[in-house]
Amino acid sequence: MKYTLSVIKSFASAHCLREYKGKCENMHGHNWKVRAAFCGTELDKTGMLMDFTDIKAHLDNIMLYLDHKFLNEIPPFNGINPTAENIASYIFNELKKTETDTAKVCEVEVWESETSSATVTAIGCL
Repeated sequence: MKYTLSVIKSFASAHCLREYKGKCENMHGHNWKVRAAFCGTELDKTGMLMDFTDIKAHLDNIMLYLDHKFLNEIPPFNGINPTAENIASYIFNELKKTETDTAKVCEVEVWESETSSATVTAIGCL
């Protein structure tokens, strides 16, 4: 059996897309929504894959770094384009540092609007 836990958080930030031909090359802001999912097959003695409180705390730390910033000025986005795809990848990689033996990051989805999102999924996710 596979278990998946998801937590949704949000942050607000500005960015501009380098080498993009269109209005998004200009500085603009988003109220980003992020869904992070951890997967696994084994529950601990309390019957949990991972404590939601821990997932929220890890995600809160990442959101704090990104919130109310001009993303183009902070690492790694001072070197790579702050696209929804790259933001999702950044959050995914940061959350990987918090994995346990039994709970692995399996997906991060980032919405830049109510209708547009980018998703990063672990290859070979359980």
